[in-house]
Amino acid sequence: MTLKLENDWVWDSWYAHDGNRWHGYFLKAPKSLGDPDLRHFNATQGHAVSDDLVRWDYLGTCFAPAEGPAWDDYTTWTGSVVQDDDGLWHLFYTGTSRAEKGMYQRIGHATSPDMHSWERVGDGLCLDMSGPHTDKYESEHVKGFWHDRAMRDPWVMRDPDGDGWLMFFTARVPGQAEANEGGCVGFATSPDLVTWSLQPPVYAGRLGQLEVPQVFRQGDKWYCLFCTADEHFSEALAKDYPGEPVTGSHYLIGDSPRGPWQLAKGPFLDASQPCQRYAARMLQTESGLMIIGARYVLPDGQFGGFLTDPDPVVQLNDGTLRIAKSSMAAE
Repeated sequence: MTLKLENDWVWDSWYAHDGNRWHGYFLKAPKSLGDPDLRHFNATQGHAVSDDLVRWDYLGTCFAPAEGPAWDDYTTWTGSVVQDDDGLWHLFYTGTSRAEKGMYQRIGHATSPDMHSWERVGDGLCLDMSGPHTDKYESEHVKGFWHDRAMRDPWVMRDPDGDGWLMFFTARVPGQAEANEGGCVGFATSPDLVTWSLQPPVYAGRLGQLEVPQVFRQGDKWYCLFCTADEHFSEALAKDYPGEPVTGSHYLIGDSPRGPWQLAKGPFLDASQPCQRYAARMLQTESGLMIIGARYVLPDGQFGGFLTDPDPVVQLNDGTLRIAKSSMAAE
């Protein structure tokens, strides 16, 4: 296993390379809570560094909810880290407030010169459901229909077709008769990493939610990795799926980050029932494409709460992806 903490559970993670080594960021919560299901509203962000994605040096907590009343005083969840042209590092993260009981998610922004000591840009808030495209999203919490107002897991990257930046995030579209047809990959753009404009979603449907999106290029194809649960398959997808619905990670495939995107056909890339690995990330390394994520259900039925070893992923001639060898098979 790559990273296992004695006193904390670890789950969603994201990574950045500084030119010399990998920096891993992850959600963590104390095992003293007793029940791992309580971890989500007791999370902080941890930081570790590695030369090989296997042996990690844990550096401790690097980010946490704001003190006092604030839009992110309850949780600071999953995000991504990028570096600008001046060498400054930027963290984009999910925030929720105690006043709203964590039901409304928004996107925050912090910066750091050393990749560990993060300071919010202003009050931290950089993107909410506002602007001319708000009606393209489920912008209010539809109680009884879905469990939250989703706007989380920001993935930020340079625009390959321009000078600005792109953000992808977990959200939902309105007006669906079936809740599990409402999941979408939200989209926003920025010229400078500070000012963001909400844009229409780049993909919607077939699932209730597409969590932890990550957009990357491999060869001549673009991919949007995401994770979801068996209970969030739409009726149509469950009917079309080759087997019983599963929990884990799969991907969209397209010719551009802006789409159009299509759900890759066939079995999910890295999924099972019960789930073994969740919230996976793809890393482009000197050895090729690797997948890494949080270990969920162990053979004894307990929650793992640590990161898996990276597993090699291959791109087939038709553009689909396959895990070449799974480290979890040896357990």
